Order: sequence, then C-alpha cells, then structure tokens
Amino acid sequence: MEDLSRLFNPSSIAIIGASRDPSKIGSQILRNLVEYGFGGKIYPINPTVDELMGLKCYPKVSDVPEGVDVAVISVPSDKVLGVIDDCGKAGVKFAVVITSGFKEVGKEELEEELVRRAHSYGIRVLGPNIFGYVYTPARLNASFGPKEVISGNVAFISQSGALGIALMGYTIVENIGVSAIVSVGNKADIDDVDLLEFFEGDPNTGVIMIYLEGLAPGRGRKLIDVAARVSSRKPIIVIKAGRTEVGAKAAASHTGSMAGSVAVYESAFRQSGILMAKSVEDAFDWAKALAWNRMPEGENLVVITNGGGAGVQSTDTFADNGVYLKRPPEGLVQEIKRFTPPFASFTNPIDMTGMATDDWYHRATLAALKDPEVHALTVLYCQTAVTTPMGVARSIVDAIKDSGDSKPVTVGMVGGPGVAEAVSFLNKQRVAAYPTPERASAAMSSLYAYARAREYVVRSLGIS
Repeated sequence: MEDLSRLFNPSSIAIIGASRDPSKIGSQILRNLVEYGFGGKIYPINPTVDELMGLKCYPKVSDVPEGVDVAVISVPSDKVLGVIDDCGKAGVKFAVVITSGFKEVGKEELEEELVRRAHSYGIRVLGPNIFGYVYTPARLNASFGPKEVISGNVAFISQSGALGIALMGYTIVENIGVSAIVSVGNKADIDDVDLLEFFEGDPNTGVIMIYLEGLAPGRGRKLIDVAARVSSRKPIIVIKAGRTEVGAKAAASHTGSMAGSVAVYESAFRQSGILMAKSVEDAFDWAKALAWNRMPEGENLVVITNGGGAGVQSTDTFADNGVYLKRPPEGLVQEIKRFTPPFASFTNPIDMTGMATDDWYHRATLAALKDPEVHALTVLYCQTAVTTPMGVARSIVDAIKDSGDSKPVTVGMVGGPGVAEAVSFLNKQRVAAYPTPERASAAMSSLYAYARAREYVVRSLGIS
C-alpha cells in the first residue's frame, strides 16, 4: 500500500461529483481547489458537462488521459462502489470519500466492501463521511470548508465533520496557521495512527492536534507506540470526545466510533506523551503557544502585570497545572524598580500597579527577556486610562524584537473592544495572546506540560 506522501503532495486530483450547481459539495470542493491555488492538475468528473471553471470535464476518471493520484468522491453512497471500480481501472492511489451513509447510519457492510474493494486495487481510503482535507504547503484545499486557510505549522485531524469545518474558521479568526487539516470521519481505512506517522516526518508540521471520538478495534496499542515516538519530537494535543457515558453514546451515533473508557484513554495518553485537552478552547490555546514558542530552558517563569487580581488568577492557574512561580531574579527586580512606584510588588507576579504605561511594559518585558535567569514570561494587562491596549501590545512586540531572544512568551489582556484588537494584533505577530489571564497562564503551562511529557517518554520508553 502507498504511504501518504502522494495524498498530501499529489500531482493530480479528480473531483467526482463536480457540478454547475454552486450549492453542491463537489462544486464547492472544486472551487476551493482552484481558488486556493493548487498547482497540480485538476480534473472535474461529470458525464453531462463539458467544462467547469475553465477546466475540461471527463465522464469518468478512467477517461482522463493522464494518471490521477487522488480522487475526491462526492456522489450518493449507492454509487460509490462503482466509482471505486473505475478509480481502480485508472490507477488512482487515494480515494477521499466525502459521501455519508455508511457505518454511521448502520451500513457497516457497505463500508467494509468499500475498503475491501479499494484495497483490491491498491487504493487507500480517507473517510467516508468527511469534509475533505487541506495541506497548505501544496496549496491544496480539497474541502468544502473555508477557503482562505492560513499557512502555518499546526496539523489538525478531526473525526467530526461539522465541528472540523467550524474549527477551520476558528483557526482563521485566531490567526493560527496550519500545515494540514484532515477530516477522518468513519476512519474506515486511513486513521489517526497513519496520519501521525506522516506528520512525524513532515518538515512543515510542528504541532499535531486531534479531535478524537474513538479508535478502531486493535488500534489502541499502535496509537500508543506511534504517539510516543512522535511526541518525543513534536507535541500532540488530543481533544477526547465521549469523556462521559452520555458523550460516548453520542460519539457512537455520530461517526459509528467506539468511544471507550476515558480512564483507558487517559492512561494511554500519559504513556505516549499526549496532552489531553478537555475543551476545544484549551486545545487551540495550547496549540498556539506550542507552535509559536520554543520550550522553556528552566523553571524560572516570571509574570508581569499591572493588576493584582489578574496576577492572583494567573498564579492559581499555574498552580492548578503544576507550575509554581519562584521569586524573580534580583537583577530583574532592581531594573524594574527604576521606573515603577515604591508600592509596586515584586514577589512574582511582578505588579507594576495600575500606573503602568506603555513604556513600562516595554522596559519590563525587555528586562525580563534579557535576564539570563528568566526562562519564560507571561505578560498580563488590565485596560486602564493611562495606557492604550494597542500601545501595550506594540510595546510587548518591540521588546521581544529588541531582546534578540526567543524565550517563550504568552500574553493575557482584559478589557473592551480595544483589547480584542490588540490581542488579534499580537497573534498576527505570532505572539500567543489571549483575552484572560487564566487562558494565557494555561497556555504557558502547556509548554511545561509538554516538556514533562517529552522527558517521560524519552526517559521511560528509551526513545532518542
């Protein structure tokens, strides 16, 4: 069987079910492929149309004179097997089956026959019951989700179609660049394990995030083994759906998956270095921090704030995540004392007080990043009349640039519309920013959690 390299870097793609009707899924996938800028050959397949979007149509894949690497299939479920037979004749390597109406509605035999028949031709199957997939290095958007996905180094695998599409849009809003977005649906053939193995060696992927409802029988041990190897090099974040009995039942009815016991998954994740997120928000917050920061080189984390309450919330959040703040280095304390009032607090969090100006944020951030005893920094800001949110945001960005260092930084900002604009600005600069002190602190904690997880798998499992 083929490895997945030609799925993500195909020279040609056929869209079976392409249509003149813009509301049809096949039409939307064709448009995304063309307009996102895929550089390979695109073949719309439709027996009743001569041309679509300036591209010549063919009645069947086997009528395409050149070879086809990937066939994206969006036709009714009762026609899929016939399409697979035709793809087999044409030498197609991968079938991306968008179509629903298989195991998730009780038609397990139809799904099993789909895979059996595809494998008899040497075809790997992604799906069925999916929204497609994206690989930004190849400018490939073979999905019916948002078109303008931002390029970056986070790979996202989703077992949920509708949620996956929504989260595609969320990555754009949060300015999170992705290397890939892959919908796996029923996982009749290609699954999370296969994709982890591909992303392990993918130089364009630095962080892997998975929305997981369940695994196929017999794949649990393989997941642990592969994830342990991958997590020694790249963070893996899993949103485990079906953590409760009612959630597990919902997952089973959704994609036909076996959600299993959450205790079993938690144990497996610990063994393999996977970070388990209980919410979509946590997972994306962590992904952003992990994608944009290197790992801290020590335990000395400093928090700088202009509000005592924000500092307390931050301290509690760190403690909840097993991260405990130490007394800040004396050199840093003396530097910040030069411009702050005598009633400022220097216990860590360093509270510059509500008098803090944009310039104080620049000077304090710069001093912390240049101090060799500081290993990581979380900056908090509560909107005040003596600052502008964008001024503070620009001061933080300038300080990071002026420091010439690459220590991990997260930022939490609380306030009105101006703060929302400043948070967006920071994220566009690849500074991981959040609208609360708790989220900024939890995101920084994820770096320490990954450092601990990586150390565990390297030491305990002997992975080098």
